[in-house]
Amino acid sequence: MSVQPVESRVALPFSSTVAGAAPLTWGQKAVLQDIRETGFSLNASGAQAVAEGATVESLAARLNSLVSRHPALRVRLDTDAQGKDSQVVVGSGEIAVEVMDFGADDDPDEVGKYIDQLWLDWLMTPFDHYRDLPIRFGVVRYDGEAIYQVPCYNHLVIDGTAITLLMSEFTTGELVGGGMHLLDLVERERTPQALKANDRSLHYWESNLRDIPPRTFGETIHVDGRQGKRFWHSRFSSPAAHLAVLSIARRTGMDTSRVLFAIMATALGRAVGHSTLTAKVISSNRFRPGLAEVIAPIAQNSLVTVDLAGATVDEVVARGRRALLAGGMHAYYDPERLTELMARLDAERGYQAQVSCRINDRRMTTRRMVDEQARTAEVTMDQIIQKLPETWFSWDGTLDHLHEQAFITVEDHGDTVHLQLIFDMGCFTEEQIENFAHGVEQVAIEAAFDPDAPAGCG
Repeated sequence: MSVQPVESRVALPFSSTVAGAAPLTWGQKAVLQDIRETGFSLNASGAQAVAEGATVESLAARLNSLVSRHPALRVRLDTDAQGKDSQVVVGSGEIAVEVMDFGADDDPDEVGKYIDQLWLDWLMTPFDHYRDLPIRFGVVRYDGEAIYQVPCYNHLVIDGTAITLLMSEFTTGELVGGGMHLLDLVERERTPQALKANDRSLHYWESNLRDIPPRTFGETIHVDGRQGKRFWHSRFSSPAAHLAVLSIARRTGMDTSRVLFAIMATALGRAVGHSTLTAKVISSNRFRPGLAEVIAPIAQNSLVTVDLAGATVDEVVARGRRALLAGGMHAYYDPERLTELMARLDAERGYQAQVSCRINDRRMTTRRMVDEQARTAEVTMDQIIQKLPETWFSWDGTLDHLHEQAFITVEDHGDTVHLQLIFDMGCFTEEQIENFAHGVEQVAIEAAFDPDAPAGCG
């Protein structure tokens, strides 16, 4: 960077009457398991312009209030007497605001680049779960005026909905999450009602896991991967597919998330020659009583199996809806119990098996807007065709490790289908991945105005 700020810290004491040691919640166990398996930080970070007149002091005061009010923001990990992961919600301490000052002579464009790099760096920098509080907060000043805030949250204490709730409270000052808090949730998950729900979820998982193959997409056959590297990430963007999805969603009466799942399942089936897809899909669990506004990670993996054989795309949308609904109804469970179940099934089968495909619709800010567009938009094929030149695909780089064979994420863009793709190229060819990505667009366009368009999988 050609510009560097003068850095300082403002530390404020916080206190609360809510404190104590407790086991991890089911959602926390799931996040910690993901962090350890993937090696990724899984932080949530970003940069937002601050309101005119905001100061470091006013932002620090709001942060202090947020941390004092929400036990999840005062968590550190610990180990209990049996050596298992646990947590401590501290009742008092200090929270720091990291201040970065730029002078009037610094190039505003370079300052903007610094801010973009800062939140990306924080996104990738792991928290020390045992020493750090689970929130990091920065303020960027330009010529003495606060211009941006940069929050970063440890995924161990939040999910997408929790972030939205916290940022709403931070911005407006209106209190959220006034009912159940993190320590209440720990107690709730010990109740007979919760344990029965856990048992029902595990029964569902057992029925779907019993006959799965060792890995979703077979064993490693390309030992050198792509260009000598096994694990690659890439991106795909298609405004044309976005318009086609709007059309399908309007015709079928489905939300865009379900339509996108069906289209991706169909495109993947075509690319790899599979007629059935079993995948892990993130489910929010916020529909459950009392969980709508709790500040905690509530989202967990659901298990979804959809049959693609002999179906039209519209039928895959309907089948996918039923599968997603069933999976979502059984996505609230104790991950430790699920691990025990999987080990038992491995022993009974005589081989180890895992579902190694994960699909995640990560849209937080644009999903509702896009669903509203689907209810009202009058899309034409000419509009779709005009957008085709804007489609692009890129191979972006490699990773050292990937727990899944395929990790497909729908990113938060309101005017395009934007996918983040991570694949184990020991199991796929470059052609298959690019065929899948462009197949998402192809499937969507084929079915945009044709309810009888065949899925053509298997």
